[in-house]
Amino acid sequence: MMSALVAYCLLLSVVTNHPRPSLATTLKYLAPRLGFSSTTHSTQTKRASELASKPSSNTQRSFGVEMAKDIEAAAAPDHGGEYTAKDYTDPPPAPLIDAEELTKWSLYRAVIAEFVATLLFLYITVATVIGYKHQTDSAASGPDAACGGVGVLGIAWAFGGMIFILVYCTAGVSGGHINPAVTFGLFLARKVSLVRALLYIVAQCLGAICGVGLVKGFQSAYFVRYGGGANELADGYSKGTGLAAEIIGTFVLVYTVFSATDPKRNARDSHVPVLAPLPIGFAVFMVHLATIPITGTGINPARSIGAAVIYNNDKAWDDHWIFWVGPFIGAAIAAAYHQYVLRASATKMGSSASFRN
Repeated sequence: MMSALVAYCLLLSVVTNHPRPSLATTLKYLAPRLGFSSTTHSTQTKRASELASKPSSNTQRSFGVEMAKDIEAAAAPDHGGEYTAKDYTDPPPAPLIDAEELTKWSLYRAVIAEFVATLLFLYITVATVIGYKHQTDSAASGPDAACGGVGVLGIAWAFGGMIFILVYCTAGVSGGHINPAVTFGLFLARKVSLVRALLYIVAQCLGAICGVGLVKGFQSAYFVRYGGGANELADGYSKGTGLAAEIIGTFVLVYTVFSATDPKRNARDSHVPVLAPLPIGFAVFMVHLATIPITGTGINPARSIGAAVIYNNDKAWDDHWIFWVGPFIGAAIAAAYHQYVLRASATKMGSSASFRN
């Protein structure tokens, strides 16, 4: 902001044919209007004087970098500056094992929320899949059946829409994971403890099994006939292709989760309000459009194991490993990419302090 205002003042002087003010004069004018303290003001003025003694071209080229360094220094406690360069706060890393967490009701409330959310997610989505296959079955719905049903687009909307709804509902209680791959990625990034991660994954898998069980109970006449909504590798695709599809699809999802919940993004882009569940739901929607023809789209081991357990078909179990290995690899890559590339700190990357922000 400071460098932009200085540039504006310099440009104004050129347009109006007035003599170009010195950087020291410019800072002296701008500092009180931006709320800088007297200490910060004197620091900036001194630096501006030093820059003004240098050749003009070098001063203009390096001013932005030098000013950034000065602002960061002015924000340090020993300088007494009032301006804070780092306008966001990263939560402390979660402990690997937190035994005390087991004594807190908030943990069990969150686990219950994950169980219920995953149950509802599987019930709505698998019921949509079964209903679509029934509606497009010519033997059951007549010769025009191929034109009926919600289609692949509708199935993708069912999955993405339910994630949007359920993440919105449970984010304040459990974080709204609803997916062991998401939980695994957040665990690797030290966002949740090992104890919480394990309990979440167990709750998610049990909720998924119960959700698919409800679908079978309500649609028993069609459940087995239409594949039980189980994830299977489609004919014509190799296991390697299916695995790659799951890795890439889960990477997109988990990367979106990290980005949508990043405190740095929320602080720097506060002028663009984003409801975190919305991009997460859209990520699920888009991935389903791409991978339904290949694997039926897993990207969620709980979703896959819930349908496999209730459907209990050899084909579903033969391909089942793809829907655990792929999502976990994709989640690990997304966590590493976000934490060690996009959010790399000076400690992680060994760079200067000015590189951190």
